[in-house]
Amino acid sequence: MRGHISAHAVCTAIREDIVSGALVPGSRLIEDILAARYGVSRVPVREALRTLQSEGFVTTRHHAGACVAEPTEQEAADLLEIRALLEPLGAARAAVRRSTSHLKVLRGLVRLGRERSGHGHPADLRQLDGWFHETLAQAAGSPSLTAQLTQLRRKIEWMYTVEPSARVAESWDEHGALLDAVARGDAGRARSLMAAHIERALPAHRLRRPVAAGVREAKRPVNTARARH
Repeated sequence: MRGHISAHAVCTAIREDIVSGALVPGSRLIEDILAARYGVSRVPVREALRTLQSEGFVTTRHHAGACVAEPTEQEAADLLEIRALLEPLGAARAAVRRSTSHLKVLRGLVRLGRERSGHGHPADLRQLDGWFHETLAQAAGSPSLTAQLTQLRRKIEWMYTVEPSARVAESWDEHGALLDAVARGDAGRARSLMAAHIERALPAHRLRRPVAAGVREAKRPVNTARARH
């Protein structure tokens, strides 16, 4: 079975373990250990590590090999600034290029977000928020921009925690206004609303504090259904 699991699925699994903190910054990524951990051969692990290095999640050290990257505070701050520039562009593009199916998904997410904003679990609301922004990025109709925005969101999730906000309902109202602008094809308003939405969310971001280094070696099969496309 090992040879049938793709490098993409392995890459997704390793990336998720880095983002969640299961593989901590600075820890070595040894191919044999990772292969046993995910129940695969070394070949997809090697390919996955190359991809993750190009994305900035993995780095190579002299005499140590592949390790989980250790981003600096400046690198983390740069990500928020880059997102503040790119995501409004994505919203403007979505207003021009979105499909009917994109609008249907976005409306469903806004409806759920508003329904649960008063009593929903914070983790569920964060997931809905992530799906909203990911769908909007896909609606931009630019694979390269969508890929950049997706990678930004993953890296921000890795480097920051987002404190529970007292303005959850207001945040979903902002999503709703943004959706209205996208549905009307008003690119300028979509851009400005997204810029304001991101700026209001910034104070809730807190840098994660690194924990003790070490790779957990428990074997765990790859859930290929979780692989992001």
